Amino acid sequence: MDEFRSPVPIPAFDAVSPGNYLGIYGMPMFLNVPTADLDASTDFWLRGLGFSNLFTIPGQLVHLRRWAFQDVLLKAAPMARQGASVSFSCVLGELDEIGRRCAELLPGCTSGPEEMPWNSMDLTVVTPEGTSVVMTAAQPIEPGSAVADRLRAVGIEIPGA
Repeated sequence: MDEFRSPVPIPAFDAVSPGNYLGIYGMPMFLNVPTADLDASTDFWLRGLGFSNLFTIPGQLVHLRRWAFQDVLLKAAPMARQGASVSFSCVLGELDEIGRRCAELLPGCTSGPEEMPWNSMDLTVVTPEGTSVVMTAAQPIEPGSAVADRLRAVGIEIPGA
């Protein structure tokens, strides 16, 4: 049997941080944080909380990370009172069925799927207790396409390019 090796430190008095992870992976889950001041929020998360900036889509989004699987997306939003939401990865073929099931259980609770500037399709579901859950599915990228060029321009590495 293979020995289990945790990607994060096992609790101990001499535990050492694994350090910020800047590799690219499909994020299984991440926090969405709306902010009216993207620059101030980014500065706080970077200098205060010790996150790293993976990439920025100016005026829209900043993707931050500390350790592996500690991803936060700061999203520009008007000053409306809205809280953080959570996103879960899925595949494109699941979005319609998830939307159908949720709308059947709670009519009017879904919006989307909507194509996002970072090349995903997002279905937003507001649960009965008011949690905003975003089911997000990455879309395929052709390495030589305009989409790939746009993503590269903001610092997103495109495999096979």
